[in-house]
Amino acid sequence: MEYPRWLPLLLAFCMFSTGASGLVNEYVLATLTTYILGNSIEQFSIVIALMMLMMGVSGLVQNKISDDNLILKFMGIEVVMAMLGGFAPLAIYAAYAFMDTHFLLVHYFFVLAIGFLIGFEIPIVMRIIEQNKVKLKTNLTIVYAMDYIGAFVGAMVWVKYLLKNYSLTEISFIVAGFNFLVAAITIVYFMKSDVIKPRYRTSAVLISTILILYIGFANSLSLTDVLEQKFYEDPIAHKETTRYQHIVITENTANGDVRLYINGNTQFSSLDEDRYHELLVHPVMSLPKHGTSVLILGGGDGLALREVLKYKTVESVTLVDLDPDMVRLAKTNSYLRRLNKDSFRDARLVTSVAGGITELGVKGLYMQANESASELDKGEWVASIMVVNLDADLFLNKIAKKKWDVVIIDLPDPSSVELAKLYSKQFYKKLKRNLSKDGFVAIQSTSPYHAKSAFLTIGSTLEAAGYKVLPYRQNIPSFGDWGFHIAWTDKKPVSEVKGHLSKVDSFPVDTRFITPELMMASTAFGQGELVSGEECVNTIMNPCLVTQYLDYSWQIE
Repeated sequence: MEYPRWLPLLLAFCMFSTGASGLVNEYVLATLTTYILGNSIEQFSIVIALMMLMMGVSGLVQNKISDDNLILKFMGIEVVMAMLGGFAPLAIYAAYAFMDTHFLLVHYFFVLAIGFLIGFEIPIVMRIIEQNKVKLKTNLTIVYAMDYIGAFVGAMVWVKYLLKNYSLTEISFIVAGFNFLVAAITIVYFMKSDVIKPRYRTSAVLISTILILYIGFANSLSLTDVLEQKFYEDPIAHKETTRYQHIVITENTANGDVRLYINGNTQFSSLDEDRYHELLVHPVMSLPKHGTSVLILGGGDGLALREVLKYKTVESVTLVDLDPDMVRLAKTNSYLRRLNKDSFRDARLVTSVAGGITELGVKGLYMQANESASELDKGEWVASIMVVNLDADLFLNKIAKKKWDVVIIDLPDPSSVELAKLYSKQFYKKLKRNLSKDGFVAIQSTSPYHAKSAFLTIGSTLEAAGYKVLPYRQNIPSFGDWGFHIAWTDKKPVSEVKGHLSKVDSFPVDTRFITPELMMASTAFGQGELVSGEECVNTIMNPCLVTQYLDYSWQIE
C-alpha cells in the first residue's frame, strides 16, 4: 500500500501535539500537587523527573512490540493517554478528598502512566514513518524537531493563555482533547486508505473517546466544586484560580467565621484576624518616629492596610502585592470589604501613568491605569495610597526610590523557594536602602513553637543583614502560637526599643484586641525558646529556610 506523500508531515504534527500536550500535562500535575503540598520546585522536579524516567523505560519496552498493526497500537496509546490525561486532576482531587494521606499513590500512578505512554508514542510514530520508507535521517529530524517545537509552544500557551483562563481540570481536558484530535485525524486518513479494518469499530472508539472528553470538560467545574468542598470544613463562598495562586473564601454562617485560603493554606479567620494584624502593625507604629510614610509588602487582603490607615499621622502608604486579582478581590468581594473596612476605597483615586509606576506628588489612591474614579466610593481623606502589583523583591530592586519610616512585611510563610527569597539576607539588605534612618520593620515570622527553627532563622538572617532584632509572639487561635520580629538598622540597642514600648500607656487609635500591657508581654519568651542550634542564615543560593519550614515544622503535637 502506497501512502500519501504528506504522511510524514501529518505524523510530524502528531509529534508536535505530543510535545505540547505532554509538557503541559507535566505542568498540570506538578501544579496540582504544589497547590496541595506546597514547595513548587520539589514537586515540579519530581513530576518531570518521573515522567522522563518512564519515557526512557517505555522506549526500552517498545522494542518488544512487533511491527504488526502499528496504526491500531498507535490508536490504543492515544485513547488511553487521552483518558488518563483528561481525568487525572479530577482523580487526584478525589483521591486527596477521600484518601487523605494516600492520595500520592494515585497522583504518581498518573504521572508514571502518562510518562510511559508519551515515551511509547514517539518510537511508535517513528516506526510508522520508517515502515513507509522515509529515510532515517529525515525520520529523526521530523520526530525530534516537531516534538521539541511542540514542547516550546505548549509551554508558552500554558503560561500566556491556559493558566489565565481555565482551571487545572479544564486545562487537562483541553490538552488531552487537542492531542487526541490530531491523532484521530491521522487515524481517519489511514482508515480512508483501508489500512484499518473494520472501520465502524475504529470510528466508534474515536467518537466515544471524543464524547467522553467533552462530557468530562463540560462537567469538570461542577465536579471540582463537589470535590474541593471536601477540603474545607465550612461551605465555600468564593473561589478562583489566578495566575499566581488558588484563592478560596469559606463562610460558617453559624458562628460568622469567614476564612481566606491560598493554595489550601489558611491566611486568616475573621474570628481572630484582628489579633494577628494588630500585633503586626501597632507595636511598630508605637515606636518613636512611628511613620509618616509606610510600605506594606504583601497584605493584598487589605487587613494590615486597615490598621495602618487608623493613624492620622500617616501621609502616604505604598502596598506591594504580586497578585492583582487578590487586590481586586479585596476591593470588590463583600466578605473582604467588610473585614478590611474598605481600606482600598478610603482615599480619592488618581490613576498612575500607564506603563510605569511613579510618585506623581498628588494625594490619592494609585491603582492600575484602567481604573476609573466612578468605581470607588468618595470617602473621608485618610492618606495617599499607592498599590503596586509586583514581586516585592523586584519592587525593591528596580522601582523603589524613596525611603519609608515603617515597613510592614505581611507575606505568606516561606513554604517555597520563591517565597523564601523574600526572607533572604539579600532581600533584607535591599530593604535597608529604602528604610529611613530611624525606620523600623515589622515582619510576620511564622510560629516560634510549631516552626521554631524557621522562626529563629528569620531572626538570624535579619541580624546577618545588619539589623537589630526584637522578636515577639502571641497566640492566634486559628494558627496557634505566632511570631513576629521588629527590626531596625541604627545603633539603638534592643533594650532601648523595649523601653520605648514599655512607656506606651495607650494607643492613639482604636483596637479590638491589643493593649499596651499585652504588647509588652508578647516580647517575653521562656527559657530555651530562642535557642535551637538549627537556625541558619537564609540566602538566595542557600534557601535553608524552606527545608526548616517544610521538614521540621508542625510536628509537635
